Amino acid sequence: MKTYLITGGAGFIGANFLHYILKRYSDIRIVNLDKLTYSGNLENLKEIEDNPNYTFIQGDICDKELVEKLFKDYNINYVVNFAAESHVDRSIKDPEVFVQTNILGTVNLLNCAKNFWYTEGGFKEGVKFLQVSTDEVYGSLGEKGYFIEGTPIDSHSPYAASKAGSDLMVKAYFDTYKMPMNITRCSNNYGPYQFPEKLIPLLINNCVHHKDLPVYGDGLNIRDWLYVEDHCKAIDMVLQDGRIGEVYNVGGHNERTNIEIVNSIISYLNEKVDKEITKSLIKYVEDRKGHDRRYGIDPSKIKEELGWYPETTFEVGIKNTIQWYLDNQQWMKNVTNGDYQKYYENMYEGV
Repeated sequence: MKTYLITGGAGFIGANFLHYILKRYSDIRIVNLDKLTYSGNLENLKEIEDNPNYTFIQGDICDKELVEKLFKDYNINYVVNFAAESHVDRSIKDPEVFVQTNILGTVNLLNCAKNFWYTEGGFKEGVKFLQVSTDEVYGSLGEKGYFIEGTPIDSHSPYAASKAGSDLMVKAYFDTYKMPMNITRCSNNYGPYQFPEKLIPLLINNCVHHKDLPVYGDGLNIRDWLYVEDHCKAIDMVLQDGRIGEVYNVGGHNERTNIEIVNSIISYLNEKVDKEITKSLIKYVEDRKGHDRRYGIDPSKIKEELGWYPETTFEVGIKNTIQWYLDNQQWMKNVTNGDYQKYYENMYEGV
């Protein structure tokens, strides 16, 4: 029985990954380490909390003693590192927190894994460290072309720079120590359980409550959208069969301008929910500092080597996502209780 240490498993992508692999495999054990900051919420994991193959540990990836204990107590085979500060606007306001968690936390995980997995003859068989990263490390694209795995890193925000730094440390542990590892870099994810400071759940929540829909600049910034379950499938495939030491880009081939996303959500909700939800709610605001104009991923490598492809079209995925949030409004209320209104209501991500 393989034991996975999933860090940040109470967050958006991490929680979806836990749901995915526990449905797919019955012969694995999961240890979920999450600090439960504002965007990590056990509400995301209610369906699996009683699964005998699942254990939740509240803690920080920067805590060396705790991480070492988890390796020893649970005999960890795989590390999948989702744990990260991930909000670009927050990184502009407080870069140090991003360096602490995203870089130093990743290094702590790497050290603990190396110390536990390494023997005199090299690393144990059947172990791997998988770093879940982002296409934002590559910077910004022009009107044409796509990010490939060999695209030079050119991060523009403190968030992207901190993720690039952690990626480089993971690569360094492979180059220096031959630690078995992979890095995945994904485009913008959407789907269930996403904290509502991010674009799509923020827009849905604001529409339902007839609040302004803030749009940065001219709204023509372009992102490549990836349904979260497709991303989870890609991570699993890389973990199982990815070539050691390789980076894999994971993209949805679903490029949309931000204003297209806004209009899609308005149109669906206007038709299905409330005729008073209209484009009049759109409010253009001052552009974000260092706002990258376009991201686009070429996922040819993962498709050719592992057979992965994005199965969910944006048209299907966005309808499923909107409907999930409409059907789970109590979840939305629960995760936005407390300090959300005070601190986060005016912080927008990717709009």
